[in-house]
Amino acid sequence: MSPTSFCIPKLLVSAAALTLAGAAHCVENGAPITPFGVFDFGAGMLPPPSDVATVGVRAAFYSASELRDTNGKVSPVGIKLKVNSAALAIVKTTDIPLLGGTYGFSAVVPYLDMSNRLTIPTPGDPMPLKGTNAAVGDVTIAPVMVKWTPSPGLFVNGRLELQLPTGSYKAERLINTGSNHWTASPAVAFTWIGPSGLELSSNIQINFHGKNKDTQYQSGVEYQHEFAIGQHVGPWTLGVGGYLYQQLSDDKVNGAKFQDGNRSRVMALGPAISFFDLGSDWPLIWAHAYKEFGARNRSQGTQVAVRAAWTF
Repeated sequence: MSPTSFCIPKLLVSAAALTLAGAAHCVENGAPITPFGVFDFGAGMLPPPSDVATVGVRAAFYSASELRDTNGKVSPVGIKLKVNSAALAIVKTTDIPLLGGTYGFSAVVPYLDMSNRLTIPTPGDPMPLKGTNAAVGDVTIAPVMVKWTPSPGLFVNGRLELQLPTGSYKAERLINTGSNHWTASPAVAFTWIGPSGLELSSNIQINFHGKNKDTQYQSGVEYQHEFAIGQHVGPWTLGVGGYLYQQLSDDKVNGAKFQDGNRSRVMALGPAISFFDLGSDWPLIWAHAYKEFGARNRSQGTQVAVRAAWTF
């Protein structure tokens, strides 16, 4: 079987967990609100219509031991941040025509176990602060998804994602599984697989955040770009993936710019792999390990994630 003939059936059942949640904590605390490292191989693909739906699960593990300031230098504030997450995604696609493609929708429910330990320098002894939170995070729904197949080997989808303030939140806590505000994210993704089995996949989204009513803090607009490049070899796809994140506008408190704007950014890169054995009982499986670098105004760490999907 040629790489292309293998890839086409894979395209029809892949990408079940398009919005499975990872770390979800607030920009005002120096970390991203929306989950990172969700999309790698098959980012542009949606599953085929089915009687029930496609079910995806994801586990992710993020840790960071340093904060970076606005110049990219290590902050004097010490940090030990850990975020372990598990998420369940339901993706339903249909044959209903929409905008030249077909319509679908999805929902994601994450659970997060988070801890953060800060060491604040003072004129006397350093002041330690510690916070933990383990609870359901912010639910994400995509009421509108459209998938297109413009040409053989090219797969595209567009989505509107809404992250709802359903997660656990207390303003006095050092870390929270919920953001205490809504987020709207229009997104577009594509996957191209060439005749030799080379795959290029990418997901681009813009995040617009509401105001945290308890702190009057509103995080700026964010550009979030995830990608993967790999080669199909039998049931395996092997390559590299990562993400680029850049905050496009200033954070605000009570409508005024917060300090210098607190704009954050980070990049990540690392090995990525996926597996799909057509005709077997195995689900489609993805895994990656990313190392962050180039951070500004946020944590810089590592992420390991595994996800799987079944279509019923």
